[in-house]
Amino acid sequence: MDERLLSLAHHLAEENFLAGSGPGGQNANKVATEVQLRINVLKLGLSAFVFKRLKSIAGKKLTASGYLLLSTKKHRSQEANRLEVRASLERILQEAHNIPKPRAKSRINRLKKAQRLKTKKIRSEVKLKRTKIRIPIGD
Repeated sequence: MDERLLSLAHHLAEENFLAGSGPGGQNANKVATEVQLRINVLKLGLSAFVFKRLKSIAGKKLTASGYLLLSTKKHRSQEANRLEVRASLERILQEAHNIPKPRAKSRINRLKKAQRLKTKKIRSEVKLKRTKIRIPIGD
């Protein structure tokens, strides 16, 4: 992922500060320390593959209109929460750009397969012995 995209993302991001619950004691009631970041990811010009990955990573944080909503209230100060939410945005964008390594299909030889089926059969027989014995009642 290139530096221009991160720069554009930080430029397009809108921040709102909310008086939220969280660490800070009496300070939490006075100062708006919770940060809510909102960014229109459609304006970032992401490729279809990256957008699809971003959609799966973000989940409910991505709205139907294409806005990514992130918020945090972990820290006592507004600035610390602001840095945290921006780092979260960078992590999500970075993860969306990473191409997942394709899963290699496991290959098992004939003997190992037979051994595995044999042990499954043994376990099955052990578990069958644990079931209740049903005695038919004659009419």
